[in-house]
Amino acid sequence: MSERNDARLWSRRQVLGTGGVLLATAALPFGVRAADGAFAPPAETVRALDASPLVYVSPLRTNGSESRCHGEVWFFHDKGDVVICTDTDRWKSEAIAKGMDRARLWVGDFGPVKRSDDKYRSAPTLLAKAEFDRDRATFDRLLAAFAKKYPAEWSRWKPRFEGGYADGSRVLIRYKALGA
Repeated sequence: MSERNDARLWSRRQVLGTGGVLLATAALPFGVRAADGAFAPPAETVRALDASPLVYVSPLRTNGSESRCHGEVWFFHDKGDVVICTDTDRWKSEAIAKGMDRARLWVGDFGPVKRSDDKYRSAPTLLAKAEFDRDRATFDRLLAAFAKKYPAEWSRWKPRFEGGYADGSRVLIRYKALGA
């Protein structure tokens, strides 16, 4: 081969390295897995979680389809997860108790779900594993976050959250992102 032809050829290392960079860059909008296997949501979803007052949640049936229960809820973004506080007799809680520990979440504010005309479905979304979080420290962080995030309504709702958590009629649910 002539020197001229050699200059046009890439080494195997250059091809593999460039391909790896391109693959990694292409995956960024869709989220990535950290070294520990946790899913890191796309930047757009993280920005929405930081800005939105609501998430819309639908527990998933064991076959992966959405349940009929879709609801908008207050939440806080805690250690990369979405945490809500809900009554123990609500479907989101009952679904976990029945072994349905997967959920689909949409991030945004489209008003009450029944009047949203499914507009929330265009919002950033997460597939998540749902679990009860019984750590009092998480509840305390939720109270502090809700006081800042929902100041107009918080004086009315704080006693309900505290009383319900104390008597066991409210529970925390932590949604750990699995994918988008």
